[in-house]
Amino acid sequence: MFDNLSYKLDKAFKTLKGSGTITEINVATTVKEIRRALIDADVNYKVAKEVTDSIKEKALGRDVLISVSPGQLLVKITQEELTDLMGGSKEDISLKGDPSVVLISGLQGSGKTTFSGKLATHLKKQGRQVLLVACDIYRPAAIDQLKVLGEQIGVEVYAEPENKNALEIAERAIAYAKKSGKKTVIVDTAGRLAVDEQMMNEISELKEKLNPSETLFVVDSMTGQDAVNTAKTFDERLNFDGVVLTKLDGDTRGGAAISIRHVVNKPIKFISTGEKMENLDVFYPDRMAQRILGMGDVISLVERAQQTFDEDEAKRINAKIRKNQFNFDDFLSQLEQIKKMGNLKDLMGMIPGMGKAIKGLDIDDESFKPIEAIIRSMTPAERNQPDLIDGSRRKRIADGSGRSIQEVNNLMKQFSDMRKMMKQMNKMGGAQNALKALNPKMGKR
Repeated sequence: MFDNLSYKLDKAFKTLKGSGTITEINVATTVKEIRRALIDADVNYKVAKEVTDSIKEKALGRDVLISVSPGQLLVKITQEELTDLMGGSKEDISLKGDPSVVLISGLQGSGKTTFSGKLATHLKKQGRQVLLVACDIYRPAAIDQLKVLGEQIGVEVYAEPENKNALEIAERAIAYAKKSGKKTVIVDTAGRLAVDEQMMNEISELKEKLNPSETLFVVDSMTGQDAVNTAKTFDERLNFDGVVLTKLDGDTRGGAAISIRHVVNKPIKFISTGEKMENLDVFYPDRMAQRILGMGDVISLVERAQQTFDEDEAKRINAKIRKNQFNFDDFLSQLEQIKKMGNLKDLMGMIPGMGKAIKGLDIDDESFKPIEAIIRSMTPAERNQPDLIDGSRRKRIADGSGRSIQEVNNLMKQFSDMRKMMKQMNKMGGAQNALKALNPKMGKR
């Protein structure tokens, strides 16, 4: 996410490194590079100019403390400006009414149906009873897709495949939600082109008649500045409440995320990455600014861990670590938990300093497959007691997993080193403290 922009901004700040003072000349040079980086990232030129003019004005108006370098000061000012540009603070969705109705809109292929499933998952975790409504009457596969997602996440889907009146379907779904005690209704509508007057009239009528507590515009961030222009067109017709940016893990330049709030004057409420139903984050402008500037986002990383890791499982693992009984079954269980947290490269990018280190590397969930293949080729006894695995067993495991002896040996060594480290942490009470850091509820009575 934003790899190219982060790299170019870092390069711009380097022009100030080693400078003892801020001058109009060295700031002008740096600001010029920042503006170029923003424009290359597909940020609207007018927006990029406004931001960089403000950065320059603030930089020249501040004294540099002895403990702060000019480069550090400019990074801080840029972070503040990017945060303000993207909205300043997070804005929650409105869930008023009984049931509350959330209307999903957007272009064809923007990821509305997948987002609807992710939002249902997000609200379900908060304890809300959710009903998904299939109102894409033009694409039969959309109804089937929503049903598959609903079954996957354990959320009921209301659909009338033979009915070609989206408003009728939505109104009956809301009536059904009231009878069945569903507190939130998510209406997934057909993807449309902004120039398609008939379909724009349909979504406008849905908005007017359903009177939703929240109307969200879903936009593919990979479309760059076109996403901003489309958002303006939709907002003129719908007056939507917030924006959802999808496919932020793709090859995107990030311009939409940075400038859409400023141009449309509507908040970004969620960002979506990947296809997994858990891969949805509430949008925090300050955290996004930190990530763009390569500072990481530890808070979001910990929050994802808290949402994903099971408290009872964490206690069980902690007990096994204390007794030095952590085995390959436990290791496999932890890998599954990590995979649920989202795209691996995205997670690593949340760690301060890691963004630059992994730039250009191809890191994804597939990276775990060789490890999983090796572990699953072990017998239950071998997974439970790793010390049983001698040379002949290693050869059998290598043959069974389709991996080399060297790969099996490397995994065994890494696992052994990890157990030793856990043992040392346990002596210092570190294992329990580490788990508590991930889940503050642990240890409370």
